[in-house]
Amino acid sequence: MTERERIEALLNRKKPDRIPIWPFAAHGFAVIYDNLSLADAYTNPEACYHAQRRMCRDFGWVFIPWIGYASMGAWEFGGDIRLPSGEYDQAPMVTRYPIEKDDDVYNLKWPGPDSGFFPVARKFAELARKERLDNEPFNASISSGAGFGLACNIVGLDRFLKWLIKKPGLAHYLINTLSEWGLERLSQQAKSLGTDGVLGFSGGATSSNYLISPRQFEEFVLPSLKSGEKELRALGYRTTYVHICGEHNANLPYWSQIDFGDPGIIGVGHEVKLKTAAKYFPNDIILGNLEPAIVQTGTPEEVYEATREVVEEGKQLSNGYIFSTGCDLPPRAPVENVRMMTKAVNDFGWYE
Repeated sequence: MTERERIEALLNRKKPDRIPIWPFAAHGFAVIYDNLSLADAYTNPEACYHAQRRMCRDFGWVFIPWIGYASMGAWEFGGDIRLPSGEYDQAPMVTRYPIEKDDDVYNLKWPGPDSGFFPVARKFAELARKERLDNEPFNASISSGAGFGLACNIVGLDRFLKWLIKKPGLAHYLINTLSEWGLERLSQQAKSLGTDGVLGFSGGATSSNYLISPRQFEEFVLPSLKSGEKELRALGYRTTYVHICGEHNANLPYWSQIDFGDPGIIGVGHEVKLKTAAKYFPNDIILGNLEPAIVQTGTPEEVYEATREVVEEGKQLSNGYIFSTGCDLPPRAPVENVRMMTKAVNDFGWYE
């Protein structure tokens, strides 16, 4: 089977011949693997697209064209970012948030199509939409646009988390406003994209239990997640890939209330065991969850063994499994480590 056929089998609730390999957010690694700078992943859509295409071919992975970064929103709404340039940089960093005073929230406007990162993302999407390869089950994505993460990005994480306690009304106002704008934008995107070959996308990088309590998740995060996914289903998008980033074990009862599709694809970090995720999402495909730091700092032998352990657990899941790193594939991971990760899936990921 091709990688595309393996994913399509899972989406049709059938078992593929082997576990598919789909590392999360590998665009940073792709450009460095292609002898480009890490900044090219965020400024050069042509280079970023073709680097991902080549990387997935070379390693035998699922190809899902993807571009973006966790702090998107700050630049687009009028703040400033710094592109990655140093030895330890992995993505753009916010240097100035657009919400500097509380009252700025009430004057916020939805950014235009040429704001911040939008032109780069749009050009990348146009390139991706022109072809669909035999390792490419989807060639476009549409984000459900949950308000909580975006609010964190435009206010600043530390400050916004304090609002949850000291100024909950202000936090709710901003989340609800951003969510309403996001829902309006979804219908506009759907008209231009259509549904064929389009994957829904959602995530929770700023809502982990390292940062907020389960009660706060239920109050501030869950409603806009539910609304966004409900709208995607109404617009005809069958499947959402959600990246549940970091420590979310206490939040899983709430995540499991959301309709991510038929089936959804549930990506979890190494903090959530695959079997635990499968228990909360029995009708969805589970994706994950190799610790990215091992790929970055481990020996090839350690990466191989850690991948084997993840794959052996994933093979036991009756609802379907896709191998991935638990978060971004580290951009500067040694190529030999990435090869050993892939080799372990090829050695141990076959179904009888």
